[in-house]
Amino acid sequence: MKTHVKALVVGGGAVGCGIAYHLAKAGWDTMLVERDELTAGSTWHAAGLLPLFNMGYATGHIHDYSVKLYAGLEAETGLNAGFTRCGNLRMAQTDARMDEYQLYSATAETIGIEHEFLTPAQIKERWPLVRTEDLKGALFHPTDGYINPADVTQAMAKGARMAGATIERRIQVNAYRWTGAEWVVTCERMVEKGGNLVPSGEVFDIHAEHVVTATGNHAQRTARLLGIKIPAIPVEHQYIVTEPDPALVAWRAAGNPEHPVLRDADAKWYVREERGGWILGPYERNAPARFLYDVPESFRADLFPLDLERIEEEYMSMIHRIPTSETVGLKDDFNGPICYTPDGNPLVGPAPGLRNMWLAEGFSFGITAAGGVGHYLAQMMTAGEAEIDMASLDPRRFGGWMTTEYAAKKNEECYEHVFVLHHPDEEREACRPLRTAPAYDRQIAAGAQMGQVNGWERPNYYAPVGFDDHAARSFRRGGWWQYARSEAEAIRNTAGLIDASAFAKHRVSGPGATAFLDWFTTNKLPKVGRINLTYALTETGTTRTEYTIVRLAEDDYYLISAGAWADYDGDNLRKLVEDKQAEFGAITVQDITTQWGVYALAGPNSRAILQEIVRDADPATALGNKRFPWLSMRNIELGMCPVRAIRVAYTGELGWELHYPIEFGRYLWDLLIKAGEKHGLKLVGARAQNWLRQEKSYRAFGTELGRDATPLEAGLDRFVDLDKDFRGKQAMLDKGIRSKCVTLLIDGPADADPWGREGLFADGTRVGRLTSGGWSAAFGKQIGMGYVRPDLATPGTKLKVRMFREFWDAEVAEDSPFDPTNARIRVDG
Repeated sequence: MKTHVKALVVGGGAVGCGIAYHLAKAGWDTMLVERDELTAGSTWHAAGLLPLFNMGYATGHIHDYSVKLYAGLEAETGLNAGFTRCGNLRMAQTDARMDEYQLYSATAETIGIEHEFLTPAQIKERWPLVRTEDLKGALFHPTDGYINPADVTQAMAKGARMAGATIERRIQVNAYRWTGAEWVVTCERMVEKGGNLVPSGEVFDIHAEHVVTATGNHAQRTARLLGIKIPAIPVEHQYIVTEPDPALVAWRAAGNPEHPVLRDADAKWYVREERGGWILGPYERNAPARFLYDVPESFRADLFPLDLERIEEEYMSMIHRIPTSETVGLKDDFNGPICYTPDGNPLVGPAPGLRNMWLAEGFSFGITAAGGVGHYLAQMMTAGEAEIDMASLDPRRFGGWMTTEYAAKKNEECYEHVFVLHHPDEEREACRPLRTAPAYDRQIAAGAQMGQVNGWERPNYYAPVGFDDHAARSFRRGGWWQYARSEAEAIRNTAGLIDASAFAKHRVSGPGATAFLDWFTTNKLPKVGRINLTYALTETGTTRTEYTIVRLAEDDYYLISAGAWADYDGDNLRKLVEDKQAEFGAITVQDITTQWGVYALAGPNSRAILQEIVRDADPATALGNKRFPWLSMRNIELGMCPVRAIRVAYTGELGWELHYPIEFGRYLWDLLIKAGEKHGLKLVGARAQNWLRQEKSYRAFGTELGRDATPLEAGLDRFVDLDKDFRGKQAMLDKGIRSKCVTLLIDGPADADPWGREGLFADGTRVGRLTSGGWSAAFGKQIGMGYVRPDLATPGTKLKVRMFREFWDAEVAEDSPFDPTNARIRVDG
């Protein structure tokens, strides 16, 4: 057996075999080890569905790739994976569900996934066994279907072997050790004894430059061995198989086609044909998490006892939807573990804190994702980045604060929410509140409707006390819209106060800090007491992170980045500092996110508010342009609170970010509220801020900025100093301009705004997509940002945006359509 390989994949389910297949095809010397038999984990009892439906852009690409790959596996390997392309019918009982499907349609359209909409009458005409009188319609994927999970896994395994990979079974990994150049993976051969797998005593090491873990239900054991946190914990999922349904048997005997996979999302189940009967798979309430700490040694290809009472409601709704199933008996049942993560997306990418260690864990739709994950992860490993932005799946999106209990409860919630309406303004309630800024209670008392960012509670908007945020959610303009509009207008006309404490904050200091940051980022470094907006690139020249850098002293810097990405940014910083210290000198990186809170005060009256409370020998000039110019930082005193004040505002108005020691949070909040009373100060949430930043064409990380576009494509040339060398510079230049980021003003429907997922069209041809969207208080119409073909990025270009399956006029605006000269930001006082 080999003991030295380029890449070692740990785990022989569908996901692990998909990764081994693609790494081997990429030319890497690859080995896969599995502690039992291939497919022995969740793969063997999976229902094998291939749902293309996914609201996420990256995950949508992954599913689409998988379905296309599976269709050609037999021709390549000679193994029939049992792919049945019968289609997928997602039924809707409500108008809101149809709105969800129409929003999904925008994402599917930008990816290129084939789909169509059907009326109840069309459903009944095609599939008479389905009851339709209480339906609003359906979304149909004609290329969707199902596959035999074991067969597709074996087909990818054979394809991997054909490409040169080695696959070894009955090998358990017991330890990982990084030498600085490679991983030494300590393994033990397993043998079967009395129906159980037990160690044989044969211990050996495998040396690998890269390791990928795809350990499924065993993720918690993997986490312990690696000394990290992996919030992938299984939840029970049960499905039942009925005896043959005579009506279905007669339907097929008459020469009719197989029913598509049926999904009644409002009833929370899927159904498909199985040997003349039906498979029912519900996503019910109260399904418990399992294996919070370990999988019992005795648990192999095993199942849990069925809990029929828990799925009674879903079973009865199947009978309602397919009346002929009422008299059909149960033939078989399955209740097995399926891994989830707190947000439902798998963990795909670098392991936090570790070199050349890659995670592929937490797959609730592992059969659908296996091929695509293998493809895009292999790109990340072999080429430096995938062709699509994979940040939404990055394992480091979950911080080290996350506990086992949190992950288990959120995963249970995620399972229950598989078929719950996925509003873009959705906020899930489990495990909340947990991480709170000091003024949290004050904000709740003022009517704050909270969202969650990296565990932090953050106001989305403020409404009258007792307002029901859940009832206010919509795929169009929800009940919250009027309050967000009022907040946006306040910042443009008077002043608004935003709690931005969730910002990620790192301090980079030491003799090598300046040289390192000059290499690490695209822009010139600021002078002491000044700030700069800048970008850190990937090795392939795309945007890795956006930073506001404040220079505190000659070799002391304060870095501010997006609130959802503290561990994502910190891990990257620490690894690169470690790489470059020998070249640049000693550097210290500190994550100080929880040490500093942030209040953003913005609007024409913001200076007057601060003048009420600033303690200075000359308060009248303390905040003027001469002593405190735009894009500068000063340490000031507001009442009794020491503040690191930065003259910048993400809303595009005169304003300051007030960074304060976290323990002063309530005091400073109360001080600002009192000072602002006579100046029209209004409390403002994240939704209004998101609208306002689009009026200024301020790009946001995770939407306009990501690992699939360069800063030059994002239109950020002024923040890229081509006279210096920086990481990713040549790769950025080599990419050229494939598309261009633009801001658009839109004449859209009267009751809806774009969400940033919609396709952009010229002369009936799709030419780009929105990445952000909302309402513009300044222009009184919809606004959006997105990417189009470079030849269409000129201001004044007329385009169309598709919303709710209709085309609406859109025009490319000049960059920063509101106050393009920044006169309001620079105003003196």
